[in-house]
Amino acid sequence: MTLFEVVLKGTHSAFFIDLSRRFPSSKIFIWCNRENDVAEVFVKDPEEYPLVIEEMRRREILGRAIVEESSDNRRICLIVSKCHCMLEDRMVRHIGTLDILNIFPNFVENGCVYHRLIVFRHEDLDELLRRLEKWGWVYKILRKVPFDGFIASSLTLTADALFSDLTEKQIDALLTAHRHGYYNLPRDADVQTIAAKEKVPRTTYQEHLKKAENKLMAALVPYIQLFNHAPIEKRESLKIKYVRA
Repeated sequence: MTLFEVVLKGTHSAFFIDLSRRFPSSKIFIWCNRENDVAEVFVKDPEEYPLVIEEMRRREILGRAIVEESSDNRRICLIVSKCHCMLEDRMVRHIGTLDILNIFPNFVENGCVYHRLIVFRHEDLDELLRRLEKWGWVYKILRKVPFDGFIASSLTLTADALFSDLTEKQIDALLTAHRHGYYNLPRDADVQTIAAKEKVPRTTYQEHLKKAENKLMAALVPYIQLFNHAPIEKRESLKIKYVRA
């Protein structure tokens, strides 16, 4: 059986799509576990940021709650207490009822949402498009090619998702810190000691290290939040069970 990778671009009337249309400097990443949504909103224009915050708070009545607001006035993270992806006219709902895998996060920008899909059968993609037309979606297939990767790596937190935004200097700063025992408890060395041993300015090394750590946490937090808001019994079921031989 040949699998296909599809990138689907669509627009419709929905909160995040409408938000990105009104505030074009915003970029929105959405994860969903069918019970909670996690969304990260990045706003490039500082003049738009307070307006986006105001709109978010105005819509809290729908169950949206801001759980984190960054100090640089660019990033908002929120959790939806009830998943809105399962509303009848939502694309994710129909993807989930067909033999199609949605690879999160979904990306929203300039009034459009982008879905990366793994499709098992052409008929299912045709059925998805038929349903989208029924509910008034305007869509475009940006990419449709045979899928030659591994599904497991596509569905899990990959190295690309974690490290692609790091510079070479930031990666080197992390590895150097680890090599010197910076992440041991208690620490074997502090930033000043590591910088002296590596013969680099302390402030420069600390800047690279902190930026790397901040980027890693930004990549990890949505996954941690989704796990944290899953029911306890579901979290327990995800734990690795070790069986003695």
